Amino acid sequence: MAHDHEHDHTEPPAEIALRVKALESLLTEKGLVDPVALDELIDTYEHRIGPRNGARVVARAWTDPDYKARLLEHGTEAIAELGFSGVQGEDMMVVENTSDVHNVTVCTLCSCYPWPTLGLPPAWYKSAPYRSRIVIEPRSVLTEFGLNISEEKEIRVWDSSAELRYLVLPERPTGTAGWSEEQLAKLVTRDAMIGTGVALQPDALKDITEDM
Repeated sequence: MAHDHEHDHTEPPAEIALRVKALESLLTEKGLVDPVALDELIDTYEHRIGPRNGARVVARAWTDPDYKARLLEHGTEAIAELGFSGVQGEDMMVVENTSDVHNVTVCTLCSCYPWPTLGLPPAWYKSAPYRSRIVIEPRSVLTEFGLNISEEKEIRVWDSSAELRYLVLPERPTGTAGWSEEQLAKLVTRDAMIGTGVALQPDALKDITEDM
């Protein structure tokens, strides 16, 4: 599963993707779709409404104990405090990773996903293998994502639905005492908030900055 995730960009477009592109071209030619507006919409969900919003929620919870308590008690309302709400995020529950518990989310029936905080769902999240296997063999599936959870730690799988969507609050990395919310948010990845990954370590962020 992780292999497919990492190398999707090398594969030719699937038939459905080609049909979508053909339809988009046809609608554009007929003046029914503004390509600039479409690109802006996609950019909004992939970047501005994407995982950056969720990362801000996590960073606030890491630095503000009162906010964290509200987030775990009333997820929807606490997330809305930061201005993130709307379609696909009307009812949210936040589950916290600890030294004893690791949480991971899925939607076994379809692909329900918290768009306001995580943006568009990745292809693997919607795939049948992930949706079926993560419930049955979560430890094995997480290993395929490069995440090795010790046998001593409990893994809880949360099944999202049209009525309720989940967001994982990852553990705060060590060595980040005194960091600002903005700095901490850069450590929070989409996968960490799904549960198929963990937050980046400070050194990893330093390496990324040096490579830029």
